[in-house]
Amino acid sequence: MDIKIIVAAHKPYRMPEDSMYVPVQAGAAMHDPIDGYPGDNTGDNIGEKNPLYCELTCIYWAWKNLEADYLGLAHYRRHFSIGGSGDKWQKILTKVQAENLLQKADVVLPQKRFYVIETLYSHYAHSHYAIDLDTTKAVIADICPEYSKAFDDVMKRRSAHMFNMCIMKRELLDDYLTWMFGVLKVVEERLDISSYSDFDKRVFGRISELLMDVWITKNNVNYVEANMMNMDGENWPKKIALFIKRKLGLQQKNG
Repeated sequence: MDIKIIVAAHKPYRMPEDSMYVPVQAGAAMHDPIDGYPGDNTGDNIGEKNPLYCELTCIYWAWKNLEADYLGLAHYRRHFSIGGSGDKWQKILTKVQAENLLQKADVVLPQKRFYVIETLYSHYAHSHYAIDLDTTKAVIADICPEYSKAFDDVMKRRSAHMFNMCIMKRELLDDYLTWMFGVLKVVEERLDISSYSDFDKRVFGRISELLMDVWITKNNVNYVEANMMNMDGENWPKKIALFIKRKLGLQQKNG
């Protein structure tokens, strides 16, 4: 199998040694170039949208500029893994392991993240702005109403495949990204983010995390899951404290 997994990175960082990984500089138009990392602002690109679209500028770059039977996205600090013990860098998914997973399904996703006391909609609304998702719902109803039920169903769930991480067969990725970027284009036209902080202006990258499961659900796409490993670890006490403060209205949403 010809597999390429983009590793979105905004700064130099240790990269997996397996040849299927391709580091790409996110937000390259706004920063000094990183040696050895092609920028998301080269070739056919939407690199100037990185402050709004986050790592989506990297997967767009891969979609438009790389040839491969399977394309995927990981992050410099977040990687797929099949688990096990020992050094984290030795547990990053290898090409052989990816091939084994892709013999079972055409899509690999990270294990779901669970929000025990929140739906996906309420969690987003407490952390960001509900109008982001309300506008997305309206756009889907207008331009692709066949996805409306899947959107509503996903918003009621308490778990999701996050971080825009995936490995997909090229034909499926073409379908997914064509639909997803089409929806985001209209949302961007309708949503006024002029008063948003820089933190909240990353809105389109965040919406897309939820659109992944909408597309998967609507199209009944068969997938397998792999572990998602944070190379630096998660600061759960800080995350939980911020969530509680936002839920109680004690913390500004851009905090």
